[in-house]
Amino acid sequence: MEQNQENNIFESWFGKTVKTPFIISGPCSAESLSQLTETARLLAATNKISVFRAGIWKPRTRPGSFEGAGEKGLGWLKKAKDETGFRTIVEIAHPKHIDLCNKYDVDMFWIGARTTSNPFSIQELCEAIKGTDKPVFIKNPVNPDIELWIGAIERFKNAGISKIAAIHRGFYPFEKTIFRNMPKWEVAIELKIRLPHLPVLCDPSHIAGDRQFLAEISQKALDLNMDGLMIESHPCPEKAHSDANQQITPQNLNKLIDSLVFRKPDNAADDFHSLLNKYRDQIDSLDFQLIDLLSKRMNVVEKIGLLKKDNAITILQLRRWQDIIKSRTKYGLKLGLSEELVEKLLGFIHKESIQKQTDIMNDRKNQEK
Repeated sequence: MEQNQENNIFESWFGKTVKTPFIISGPCSAESLSQLTETARLLAATNKISVFRAGIWKPRTRPGSFEGAGEKGLGWLKKAKDETGFRTIVEIAHPKHIDLCNKYDVDMFWIGARTTSNPFSIQELCEAIKGTDKPVFIKNPVNPDIELWIGAIERFKNAGISKIAAIHRGFYPFEKTIFRNMPKWEVAIELKIRLPHLPVLCDPSHIAGDRQFLAEISQKALDLNMDGLMIESHPCPEKAHSDANQQITPQNLNKLIDSLVFRKPDNAADDFHSLLNKYRDQIDSLDFQLIDLLSKRMNVVEKIGLLKKDNAITILQLRRWQDIIKSRTKYGLKLGLSEELVEKLLGFIHKESIQKQTDIMNDRKNQEK
């Protein structure tokens, strides 16, 4: 494991005792005193975990499954904290949760995806937590709505909460995939671009839904310069009351962390920046060439649109479009481009071409009126 990242943000929150990298871990659910204390002891022994997590109230889609231990679980969590010295974090979804967490000395809170999706619930939590200095970690909403995610962050900020972080846990898939939730990394990247000073962690457990994918997703998150990880850990995952498939033992978590490469966001060396700038200059030149070629292509599209209009030909020529996709994708593959990239790029261009020809057709209709 190469630990090159710095957790300056979290050090400013918690002091120098914060581990590098910043990792939150613990079981999906608090199940018993022995389970919590055993997990905390094993995680403490790794000397790699900064915050101990446990689900106390479990929002379930349907009744009848395990919905959490409730207040007694907070008592178990407090004993695990007292024994190991861990800071603790709990999911909250109702103002009364905050009062109970404060009673048992919980250090910070996270907001679940379903709660983030409801601005009314978020506002109630903001009002209840106002005046405290406890950090709040906000998971993305169930669906990939970045405005809803940012809105929840803004509500806590407007309530005077200064220590806010986001957690990327993926988005509900409408089709079955190998992952429990679709990563849609572009949404997390857009969040970092729009809120550059906001710490963004990744929750590989809820993206994966299966422990076999944890390392792959964790490495991807770190390569995208995310600020930490939240990974579920249980001493005996196969016997867990909830999310058994996505939890990992503390011993295997230790191995997983050691296998990760923690890269730096920058390098101060002059030769690195010199070579990087050279490559970036090439990218700039190629980008302008691409735009120039797109402009020329659209000029030809316009001529085709005028020709179709004058001859009363439909805009969409399905066979031609299918030939374009087939031939360009085949050519792109020979050049080392992915089929997905070529198809998406052509799709955007085709959509714009259809719109341009539609405008041409509508312009003729307007002239004839």
